[in-house]
Amino acid sequence: MKNQIVNQLKEFIASDKTRFGRLVKFDGQNGFSEEAAQGLQDLEARTPPLDVVTEPAFSPPYVHRDRLSEKNAAGGGLIKGDDGAKRPHYWGHRQRLRERFLKGGHGPMPEYELLELLLFNAIQRIDVKPLAKRLLAEFGDLNGVIAASKHRILKVEGANDWVYYHLRVVEAFGHRMAQAQVMKRDVVSSWDALVTYCRTAMAHREVEQFRVLYLDRKNVLISDEEQAKGTVDHVPVYPREIVKRALELNASSLILVHNHPSGDPTPSRSDIEMTDRVLDACDTLGILIHDHVIIGKKEEYSFSANGFLQRH
Repeated sequence: MKNQIVNQLKEFIASDKTRFGRLVKFDGQNGFSEEAAQGLQDLEARTPPLDVVTEPAFSPPYVHRDRLSEKNAAGGGLIKGDDGAKRPHYWGHRQRLRERFLKGGHGPMPEYELLELLLFNAIQRIDVKPLAKRLLAEFGDLNGVIAASKHRILKVEGANDWVYYHLRVVEAFGHRMAQAQVMKRDVVSSWDALVTYCRTAMAHREVEQFRVLYLDRKNVLISDEEQAKGTVDHVPVYPREIVKRALELNASSLILVHNHPSGDPTPSRSDIEMTDRVLDACDTLGILIHDHVIIGKKEEYSFSANGFLQRH
């Protein structure tokens, strides 16, 4: 075997002496130098016999995935470009979609394309349109997708932790922008902005959430605090804790807000009873309750507008 390797190297080196002459000292009459011969012996020692099946010493840290499968490429596979090269069917789609968004804005774009723009940053080099459509099918609309829990997001085929992270960032931006419209302002006279803020924060939650907005004497929002979380149809509320916190903040009035994950904002019997208990506790200390608002998917219910906060 050694003689076979030597003969092959002689022929290979002789075909390009200029390139290999500096790497292996060899001439056609005297053979290999001592250093080169030792290198050949080392090479032979490291070369396994021809009948031995070899395996990698360790597994690669990556997992090979076929990015052009029907599952990942939405069935498009490869297409041939003008230059004759084969590329994924979605080649250039990301850049085209970005340019269309920057040129025409989000108005004419369907929701799945807006979601695609976000998913571009979360998942690299595959067609994310199928994932965007699966998310919207699962959660109904963009609001539902953005507000969905991690557990439910990860159950959607193709979604991962990085997708969930990007959704949470978008949600945080939305909340901060809506909150900026009501903080340090007379929220009673900016009621539409307040309702928009509450809807952004709570309308698409999967469990009930109870929040208290604490106001000063000029009805300026001092603090917006989550008092409790519950189940899909119940949240525990403790009037004593609400009053205690109002005294700590030196709040003069309150607005109570909670959501109904079912989407229907109609108050239940327990909602009405809980409101009465909070109202009694606040009356004792001269704290005014402006309203109790229930946030539904598409509309809200005001206790004040429907006469539930009137004392006889």
